[in-house]
Amino acid sequence: MAKEEILLTEQGYKELEEELNDLRVNKRNENIEAIKEARSHGDLSENSEYDAARDEQAKIEARIQELEYKLEHAKIMKSKSKNKINVGSEVTILYVSDKEEDTYQIVGSLEADPFENKISNESPLGAALIGSKVGDTISVDGPNGTYDIKVLKIA
Repeated sequence: MAKEEILLTEQGYKELEEELNDLRVNKRNENIEAIKEARSHGDLSENSEYDAARDEQAKIEARIQELEYKLEHAKIMKSKSKNKINVGSEVTILYVSDKEEDTYQIVGSLEADPFENKISNESPLGAALIGSKVGDTISVDGPNGTYDIKVLKIA
C-alpha cells in the first residue's frame, strides 16, 4: 500500500506543529482542570458541565491524532524554482478577458484559503498553473466555464 502524502509548505507544516504543541501543552491541561472542576460538583449522571468537558476532551484528542497523522505523512514542498510553478510558488497572473492581475500562492489542499489567496494545487486554477512558466497563457476549465490566464511572475 502506497504511503499517503500530504503536501504542505514550510509555513503550513510549522503552523500544524504549533497547533499540535498548543493542544498537547495547553488545551489538554485546561480540559483536565475543567473535568476535575465538573467532577467536584457531584452526581456525574446529571452533570452537563462534566459531559461538556468530556466531549471537549474527545475533540482535543481526535484533533491531536489528526495532526500527528498529517505531520507524519507530510511532504514539505520547497519551491526552489523561479522558472516553473509548483506547490509553494507565489504566482502573479493576468486574467486575459478582464485585464485584472492577481497574486496567489500555490499550496497543498490542506492549506488552501481563497480569502488569503492561497489556492490548492488540486483546484482548477492551481492544477492549470502547475508546471507553467512566465509568459505562458493557459486555459483554465473552471466551474463557470473556460477562461484564459497569463503567467506574469513567479516568486
